[in-house]
Amino acid sequence: MSNASPEFIPFTRPSFNQETIDAVAEVLRSGWVTSGPKLAEFESTLSEYFGGRPVRCFANGTATMKIALQVAGIGEGDEVITTPISWVATSNVILSVGAKPIFVDIDPATHNIDLDKVAGAITSKTKAVMPVYLAGLPVDMDKLYSLAKQHQVRVIEDAAQAFGSQWQGKKIGSFGDLVSFSFQANKNLTTIEGGCLVLNNSDEARLAEKFRLQGLTRQGMDGMDVDVLGGKDNLTDVNAVIGLHQLKQLPAYQTRRTALARQYFDAIRAELKSANLEKLQLELPVENFTESNWHMFQVVLPLEQLDCDRAQVMTELKELGIGTGVHYPAITGFTLYKNLGYQTSSTPVAERIGKSILTLPLFPGMKDQDIGRIASGLTGILQKHYKK
Repeated sequence: MSNASPEFIPFTRPSFNQETIDAVAEVLRSGWVTSGPKLAEFESTLSEYFGGRPVRCFANGTATMKIALQVAGIGEGDEVITTPISWVATSNVILSVGAKPIFVDIDPATHNIDLDKVAGAITSKTKAVMPVYLAGLPVDMDKLYSLAKQHQVRVIEDAAQAFGSQWQGKKIGSFGDLVSFSFQANKNLTTIEGGCLVLNNSDEARLAEKFRLQGLTRQGMDGMDVDVLGGKDNLTDVNAVIGLHQLKQLPAYQTRRTALARQYFDAIRAELKSANLEKLQLELPVENFTESNWHMFQVVLPLEQLDCDRAQVMTELKELGIGTGVHYPAITGFTLYKNLGYQTSSTPVAERIGKSILTLPLFPGMKDQDIGRIASGLTGILQKHYKK
């Protein structure tokens, strides 16, 4: 009998086929490796994907959000309403343009910003709402845009995790205001690092291009001018060609992610039942197979019912060869934000979820049997630590 330990399952892993690897080599051989023809092709392909809206790509999904704020003219003294459960980049970019993040609590089921609480946070200084679609699940888009229209504020959608998600049959990004996506290594579509911003018109697209590269405009052979303060946030052709090939594979990736998510629900429920753990209040995600792109599969641990913390559960899963992640602790608990006067207690739902949410492995390259192994491992650990 073999004593070999089972293969480690990371919480995510990107997939690249040979065609993609060959395409990258071709770009490297071409001699044009920074922003060039492949970037232009990627942007026009993305524009088609989003129904003809202008799209510009950037070095990462943080730049896309910062530039969205700049395009919307948001700066010193302005307020932007957002969620405390997100990657800290969401609020860092608000601070970086001189504006103030206003954190509104989250919905306990979707873990997205609670739109019913947004109106109460709007003041005369509010210039935008920045919702985040955690794990790829959008907010109620009709409610979001009617709120924005009523209060005359911009919407900057942090759709970093929602490439391929939909709202009532329409792709996220194909409608709305400014929509920002990330193509970082763990996303459903990756360019290794990168992101794109879907804009409303050619004027906004031109302004975004200026902010992307030092505020520069070129004219003729040698004419240059700079009229706004830009940065260095361009995407290379090497990244862009990876994105073009990922886009071709996206439908297959999406089908696989959805199938794996369905298996998770069945496997976890079956394991809890067979272990007589029906009283254990393990919270599963919203079972939405029409709108979510299943970027992540997250559970909320019933820490009040356990004699251990989340870190212990993660450690024991790692010992079983199962990788997990935390997405995310409440932003308001970070020292930077506490020093600015924010408190996690002001958003109690986010505070609880931030301490107990756990991301389980989910990526297209997973095997079916991996799901059973993860569900069984997790249930065994919960059973061991259950305070009866």
